[in-house]
Amino acid sequence: MQNEVKLAGFGGQGIMLMGKILAHAAMEQGFEVVWIPSYGPEMRGGTAYCTVVVSDRPIGSPIIKNPRHLIAMNRPSLEKFAPTVKPGGVIFINGSLIDIDSGRDDVDELVVPIIEIAKELGNVRTANIVALAAFVARSGMVDFERLKESVKEEFKRKEKLIPLNLKALEAGRKAAQGK
Repeated sequence: MQNEVKLAGFGGQGIMLMGKILAHAAMEQGFEVVWIPSYGPEMRGGTAYCTVVVSDRPIGSPIIKNPRHLIAMNRPSLEKFAPTVKPGGVIFINGSLIDIDSGRDDVDELVVPIIEIAKELGNVRTANIVALAAFVARSGMVDFERLKESVKEEFKRKEKLIPLNLKALEAGRKAAQGK
């Protein structure tokens, strides 16, 4: 079983952090993992994306043209990468910034207003964690409890941020479940 996700958006949206946390959760779950970051030359505000490949056997190639899933944090990313997603995958759409759908009826499309949810939590910077949680809750790519542990591990040097990010995880899970 191999699963791939492309995470894409503007630099500064926390794309690389999302990929790193997802990859860590999968690794802790015992999977083979590849995380490949890619930055546009503009950095903050430019294009940023990464690919995470998770498998129960050695990964033959880390380069994936057609991922099973997509997390699109901005419209240009959705327009560029949605056509490449394999049928049956999950396309997560940041409903706060993207006002169109994927144009696909052969995927599970999940639209979540992550910025509004993050604002309700008290910090807009948690929007990426809300998005990651919603995606994981819908796709089942990794165990949700492992995801929580990976968030705790990521923020262990900034302990005061852990409770807020755990709330963001729960808010994302609820959003994916329609609650």
